[in-house]
This record gives sequence, structure tokens and C-alpha cells, in this order.
Amino acid sequence: MSGTATTKTAGADNSGSAWSMIKLGLVLAAYAVASCAMLAVVNGFTGPVIKANQQRKANAAMLTVLPQAEDFTDIDAASCGTTPSGTTTIQAVKLAKAGGKVIGGVIQISGPTYDHAAVMIGVDTLGTVTGVQFLENTDSPGFGSKASDPNFTLSSGKTFYGQFTGKKVADGFIAGETFDAISGATITSKGVANLLSDGTAVLTGILKEKGND
Repeated sequence: MSGTATTKTAGADNSGSAWSMIKLGLVLAAYAVASCAMLAVVNGFTGPVIKANQQRKANAAMLTVLPQAEDFTDIDAASCGTTPSGTTTIQAVKLAKAGGKVIGGVIQISGPTYDHAAVMIGVDTLGTVTGVQFLENTDSPGFGSKASDPNFTLSSGKTFYGQFTGKKVADGFIAGETFDAISGATITSKGVANLLSDGTAVLTGILKEKGND
């Protein structure tokens, strides 16, 4: 009799333990569903705001890198194909006009640096860089982040990105040779060089094709 009673008690304990696990699983599932729903609601509100802010930043950058432009005409980025290195992504391309004539263009391009960066580059019809602005830079604080820091200056007194204004695309972009690299941030400097090389190559090709439109 005592053996039978012990068996029944053990069975009851196992049943209770299993039910407790099921209840815990249901509670966790409910929390997960609620969290996902909340994230979806928050994203629904913040997503459009973030996108609008990114667009405003890009528009401001276009006017900064090519201030002579009076208006910009979209070029289908997909029609540009892949970049020469194949490691960067063209996000936007626009022809810049003034007085009804094409005076240059701007390109928004992103890719790997030490981590990742996105830049806006302006080039005129003579193949001269009119300006460079960072839209994103997630490289290491104090090192790679100097590339986009308006308070960081090189020995020339220029910001890292400011040194590219006035440079000829044909001269190329080689860190430490055709432009000053950031001390202690060689990978970032080379990554930016790759962005500039790819971006200007694509943009000058478009300007040669559509410069007289």
C-alpha cells in the first residue's frame, strides 16, 4: 500500500511540474507577442520620421558638396550597375544644373570602412571634386570617427573630408599618397578612399554620358 501511495504522489508531482512549465511557456509567449506588437507600433511612428530626417540630411549634403547647383535631377541608381570595387553600394545619383545646364553631379554611396560609412560626393563637369560630406560613420570613436568629425583637423588645418574639395578625380584617391590619412585609422582612411574612388568613377561616367542633356 505504501508503495502504491508513493507512486501516485510522484505522478502528481510530475504532472504539476509539467503544467508549471506549460504555463511558463505560455506567459513567455504572451510577452513575446506583446513586445513584437509594441515594436511594430513604435516603428510605425518612428520609421517615417527617421526616413524624413535622413532625406533632409541628404538634401542638405547635396547643396553643401555642390553649392552652385540650382536644381538636381534624379538618375536611376539601379541603372548605374555595380561599382568598380564591387564592395560599395550606390544609394542615389543626381545631375546638378544651373542656368539650365549640367554643371556636375552628386552621388551618395556607402560601404565598409573600419565598420561602415556613407558619403555624399560632388563632382563638376571638369572632373574636380566640389565637396564631400559624411551621412553616416560608425567607425571607432576617437579613431575612425575622426573622418567625419568637423572638429578634427589635419596638419593642413582642414578637416579630413574637407581636404578632398578641389582635388582632381584623375589623380586618384590613395591614402597617404594623394591625400592625408588619419593617424591610427589606416583602415578607415583606405575605406573612404575606396568610397571616393568608386563614387567618382561612377559619377564621372554619368557626366560624360549625360553632361550635355
